[in-house]
Amino acid sequence: MNLLSTGVPHLDEVLGGGLPTGSLIVFAGAPGVGKSILAQQICFWNATAERKAIYYSSISERPEKFISHLETFDFFDRGALADKVEYINLGEMLQDDQAGGLAATMDEIVRKCVEEQPSVVVVDSAKAIRDFVGDDRSLRSSIYQLAARTAHAGTTLIFVGEYSSDEIESAPEFSLADGIVELAFESNEPLDRRWLRIRKMRGLKHLDGKHAVRINQTGITLFIRAETLEPPDGALGQPEGKISTGVLGLDEMTHGGLPKGGSTIVLGPSGCGKTALALQFVVKGLETGEHCLYVTFQENPYQLIRKAASFGWDLEPYLASGHLNTYHVGEGALDLDVVASFIRAHVAGRSVHRMVIDSLSEMVVVARESARFPAYERGLLGWLRAAGVSLLTTSETSSLGPTAEAIGGLSFLYHNVVLLRYIAQESEVGRAVAILKMRDSDHDKGLWSFSITDHGVEVNSKLARVTGLLGWTALIAEPPNPVDKNAESASG
Repeated sequence: MNLLSTGVPHLDEVLGGGLPTGSLIVFAGAPGVGKSILAQQICFWNATAERKAIYYSSISERPEKFISHLETFDFFDRGALADKVEYINLGEMLQDDQAGGLAATMDEIVRKCVEEQPSVVVVDSAKAIRDFVGDDRSLRSSIYQLAARTAHAGTTLIFVGEYSSDEIESAPEFSLADGIVELAFESNEPLDRRWLRIRKMRGLKHLDGKHAVRINQTGITLFIRAETLEPPDGALGQPEGKISTGVLGLDEMTHGGLPKGGSTIVLGPSGCGKTALALQFVVKGLETGEHCLYVTFQENPYQLIRKAASFGWDLEPYLASGHLNTYHVGEGALDLDVVASFIRAHVAGRSVHRMVIDSLSEMVVVARESARFPAYERGLLGWLRAAGVSLLTTSETSSLGPTAEAIGGLSFLYHNVVLLRYIAQESEVGRAVAILKMRDSDHDKGLWSFSITDHGVEVNSKLARVTGLLGWTALIAEPPNPVDKNAESASG
């Protein structure tokens, strides 16, 4: 099967390789979702002097208006008009019964395809054709003949129309189509979202699900839904050995450090030291020559540099050398698939050894996609695991009472779970750390006090005779054993 590249970032991958040549494809969706921009971007990408692209407008917008709207996009090339990309208005022919109406319009499209053999022909809006047909049977026959005759020229025919989801399931043009691409707009505060979904693509193994769409100066950009991607070929798997956390005392608790290539989640309430520990983990890797990526939803790069400097760590030389890269995701720009796409591209293009996501709970809350998040996180972790990246993720818990996770109990997806929390030590608030889980590795089962110093996080001493860590009860010290007191009195 010969395939036509769309030229739209990641769309060919979602389609299963591209658009089949000689096929009929329908771009369907409400007004304003990007259908016409997508079709025109494909035209300019594929148009050559030998095989041009032809864009027919029916009675929606005149060609002059289409062209004026395109001038802000990078893919638009005014020098390509006429010779490579030709805009033709069908409105007058469709509405003129004396000129032949719909039949003459269809014949005109076929004539152009036979004589000029264009690579792409777009009809926008194809839905308007229905207004000139008496019944669905006539419409089906007209579309069938048009698709069959243009296919002989090896032309990919694209219908663009404002179709609803109900119409996609029932209208005759969709039963004849080789492919159906649905675009939609969703208002999901604080971020409005567009997405694209392949409803049908004959002969190709396309990727299911809603894929995020962004429209900017470059045109349409697609971000593949993270759950649909398999780990890359030649995956490394989890390497052997352990790596140091950089935290004094924590390596001893983990019996030599964290397993290399594993995923670790650090749970704890606000202000307990999660970010300091994450920075320390990255700094240790940088000091040993590793490449690191820090994804943050709170501190921007400048704030991160200042925070690290307060502990005596200078990140700027590592940023300048490319050993450290940061990715700050603002609240208004958070889209789960955009974040995953950046991470995949960065990891694939570089040898990343350590990575931090700070924090997962904020990512869940702001994205407002809690229903899909378990599958999303499983897919992302699997991809990073296959790439051999050692990941440390932070996540928020409640400060008081049981340590409920804002991420909905997703810690089971991680190899290692580290819990930080506040404790009452006489009349002061202290901090404690415990290793709750280390998959396939032994670890200390105790509860240790830790402090945040001018040099970062330091684990101090093991706490004895305490209880209540995992429940509602506050951490308290048990009173001395009465038997021991009697024994002491007797010996005295």
